Amino acid sequence: MINFLNLEYFLAVAEELNITRAAKRLYISQQSLSSHISNLEKEFDVQLFNRTMPLTLTYAGRALKVRAKQMLDLKDETYRELADIKDFTTGQLSIGISHTRGRFLLPAILPAYREKFPNIEIHLVEGNSSELSTALIHGTIDLMIDLLPFKADHVETVPICDEEILLVVPDQILDRYFPGRQEEMIKVLGENADVQLLKDCPYLLINKGNRVRTIADEIFEEAQLTPSILLETENIETVLALAAKGMGITFYPKMFMSGNGSNGDTPIKKTGLHYFSLNYRRSHGVLAFGRHKGRYLSRATEEFIRIARESI
Repeated sequence: MINFLNLEYFLAVAEELNITRAAKRLYISQQSLSSHISNLEKEFDVQLFNRTMPLTLTYAGRALKVRAKQMLDLKDETYRELADIKDFTTGQLSIGISHTRGRFLLPAILPAYREKFPNIEIHLVEGNSSELSTALIHGTIDLMIDLLPFKADHVETVPICDEEILLVVPDQILDRYFPGRQEEMIKVLGENADVQLLKDCPYLLINKGNRVRTIADEIFEEAQLTPSILLETENIETVLALAAKGMGITFYPKMFMSGNGSNGDTPIKKTGLHYFSLNYRRSHGVLAFGRHKGRYLSRATEEFIRIARESI
């Protein structure tokens, strides 16, 4: 009979292709890990690794790597489904979300969820859109929250609310690049916030991989504009703070201008900045949950989605 522990240990070695690193990752000795691999090879009567430097998988090893992932996923899904059937009082829920979006959305969701389901253990995984998509596909997280469309395959989405990416222009940029025309430019941008009107101005942008940056790049491409990028960073609050100091123009989600993520909140605006709606389709989107279609949707996950949609 297949030993799931042997499979887990084999998969770690198959991914690392290094016994030392795999043993460290599993918190066991190299000798113990080698013994587990040896037992698995005896059980199937095949060689799984070529003992080269670095290790390589044999044809049998490559086949088992695919099956091992499937079997371990199925084991986890089965345990979760049976736990739901037995008693929905304990469980785990892993949520992937960007650091900044979490600051605004989670305070509106988690208190209500925690009050109703105090024994569900919640894990947060923070990252950009690309990192969260990878985590969802690999089963590291149960849900991700991001703007549609998701780039990952086999993902089912549940809309949460509308979202808009705004163009943020500092007074100091208007003073520097449009002297004597500041009020005129504010009016023009209010009627038509076309980035072509600001083609000579510097920009402060989020790093690539973040959905706001992807949208910004698509806006520049549609406008056939190569922007002058003064600075790139992972933190969207950093670019807004630097924009407030007059360093450059940036893009910012409208939702983040609210106190706790609720659409009914009074917008919070930094002084010296002007926020404009863009005349680009991609700047208007939908925030949504994403879940892997092939994985069991636990009651803990279902309830989180329901409460989130009622709270935001």
